[in-house]
Amino acid sequence: MSSSVTLSAATRQNLLSLQDTSALTATTQNRLATGLKVSSALDNPVNFFTAQSFNSRSGDLGALLDSISNGIQTIQAANQGITSIQKLIDSAKSTANQALSTQITTTGTATNDFAASTTTATTVNFYVNGVSKSATIASNATIDAAITALNSAAGTNVTMFSKDTTGKKIVLNASSAVEFKATGDQAAIGFAQGTTSTAAKYGTSNDTISAGSDLTVSGVDARKKLSEQYNSLLIQITQLAKDSSFNGVNLISNGDPSNKLHIAFNERDTANLDVQGQDLTADGLKLTPITGNSGSSVNGQGSFLLDTDIKGTLSGLTKASDTLRTASSTFGSNLSVVQNRQDFTKRIVNILDTGAANLTNADLNEEAANSQALSTRQSLGISALSLANQAQQGILQLLR
Repeated sequence: MSSSVTLSAATRQNLLSLQDTSALTATTQNRLATGLKVSSALDNPVNFFTAQSFNSRSGDLGALLDSISNGIQTIQAANQGITSIQKLIDSAKSTANQALSTQITTTGTATNDFAASTTTATTVNFYVNGVSKSATIASNATIDAAITALNSAAGTNVTMFSKDTTGKKIVLNASSAVEFKATGDQAAIGFAQGTTSTAAKYGTSNDTISAGSDLTVSGVDARKKLSEQYNSLLIQITQLAKDSSFNGVNLISNGDPSNKLHIAFNERDTANLDVQGQDLTADGLKLTPITGNSGSSVNGQGSFLLDTDIKGTLSGLTKASDTLRTASSTFGSNLSVVQNRQDFTKRIVNILDTGAANLTNADLNEEAANSQALSTRQSLGISALSLANQAQQGILQLLR
């Protein structure tokens, strides 16, 4: 048999009021503890799921920010590489200009008087800046005829061979590297026979070039050393380009179409940017080493011997600089786009987070005021409940 306590109407009303106050107090305390006015779908389904959607997209975009940041660093690494390569290009230009300003001369007076063969024509083989020349001196030719044949064979439009004040010896005075193919060629026109120590130094690899004690060739070795410095700079250009990577991606060492940096700007990858890599190594810039001998076999670039070839090298360096400037402009434009999207994404993430907070976060100032008011209301409710029970307490006094 069940039993129950009978409460007066006033007491029950005050009890219900206290129960309501207690429930509101629990809700307020939960909001103060969590900082949320909507902590589950039961609180407000629309706000809860909308805020969840905002937070989800904010998280996706936040993850993309790391990828965007890496993309920025990769482009900056490439741009720094271009800047440093340009400095090496400038050094290479300086080296080539120094070679161009280094004068090459060949001077000397024959040790012996000129005497043409009395029986047959004589062929004199020599090189002018590494280019093979051949002069035919008729039998019994005079020194003047021999000089005319030599200058005609040289083909430089400049008188290189002349005679001394005695009129008996041939003089060589040229703004070029002039050397003879063999010792017999020197002896044929009165110059002292040289050695084979300079074999294949400026001509083709199968020829012997020799200079005797009465000939002096200056400037060639200086230009050769400068060409070696130039080659060293080309190696440094290639090495620098290959070192301009970030996180395993290098945009200036390989121009292959597959070498590209892909940067996604939204969570569906419908907005993105592909930054194409370029080959800015020495080969990619079409800068070839100064190697081999001079002459047509190597386009005349051996050891910076020819002025025209040095000028061609300088022209190639200028084109390389133009290529670098174009690449720098392209990367700079891409960097501007990526940085702009990075700032945009950061702001969108902030907007999404703020929107989600507006839907779910509690106003802590308001909740603190509510807590204070509920505490007061609870105290008043207890007092009211006590007053409602006073009538029954009077009866209790009579029973005593």
